Amino acid sequence: MTASINDVARAAGVSASTVSRALRGRPGVSDEVRSQIAAVAAQLGYTASRSASSLASGRTYTIGVLVPYVGRWFFGTVLDAAEKVFSAAGYDVLLYNLGSAETRKRFFTRLPVRKRVDAVLSLLIPDDAESAALRSLGVPLATTVGGTRPGFTVVGIDDRAGTESAVRHLVNLGHRRIGMISGASGPLHWTTPIERRNAYLDVLADAGIEHDPALEADGDYTVEGGERAMTELLAASRPPTAVFAQSDEMAMGALRALRRHRLKVPEDVSVVGFDDHELADVVGLTTVAQPVAEQGAEAARLLLRQLDDPDAAPPAGQVQMPIRLVLRETTAPPRPRGPQ
Repeated sequence: MTASINDVARAAGVSASTVSRALRGRPGVSDEVRSQIAAVAAQLGYTASRSASSLASGRTYTIGVLVPYVGRWFFGTVLDAAEKVFSAAGYDVLLYNLGSAETRKRFFTRLPVRKRVDAVLSLLIPDDAESAALRSLGVPLATTVGGTRPGFTVVGIDDRAGTESAVRHLVNLGHRRIGMISGASGPLHWTTPIERRNAYLDVLADAGIEHDPALEADGDYTVEGGERAMTELLAASRPPTAVFAQSDEMAMGALRALRRHRLKVPEDVSVVGFDDHELADVVGLTTVAQPVAEQGAEAARLLLRQLDDPDAAPPAGQVQMPIRLVLRETTAPPRPRGPQ
């Protein structure tokens, strides 16, 4: 007969939960006892099963992940990095794609993750009621978007500082007609477009540049949206000589629109993105680099740390990841031809 976890526990003189922790590499077991349990398990031919471990520990060994868009690069990159960390620790991922208002409302009304997950990683920004619903689960919570909120471990970047470095770079090059392609129609409650727009406006004001609403366009955080927005900006009575796109995907769309209008980059129009997308270097895009994958991995590690040590206090405030301006081939001083 196949040995059970209880057989190993009896032979080793410990509890079944101790056997589970020892064989899964969890804390709370001394090296001596862990070695003893491993030897007994090998002698009895026991291999830990997921169901047995769950029964012994009371855990599901599953992490719930909430995303607004599975197919978009940022969210897909964060998700992939987090899943690798969870998988290496023996956890499965239960993914909920909440891209529409209907699916989102249904999820937070029913909370199907209750008693099905040990922790939740949210890649969307919950409102107050949604945050309260997630806290009611009584499991560790983490996110990689938005600012700090009670009960959540937040891993992210300083969106304002990143935007300021990008727009100030264009100002320092001598540009005065600086447009912006934003993501105003992004995921529900997403604060990133607001933070980046406010920083854009602040830099213009600091430089004594009057804000022109005609130099802003919504690019929906997609390549197609960026192309459409750039085409809209070029139709302005006084088009921009430089453009800050709130994401690299929108910047790439802007580059395509400029190419189709037979305009040279950066001679005619300079372009700066945000993210340092994996294709940014291929197209020579000047951009604000943020460690997207590392944000997902760090959020996953912090969740696992809370599961391993429930009494440990989660990090206070936001765990900020580094950002930097990467200069490539899409920015240059404006051509000295008439007023800008």
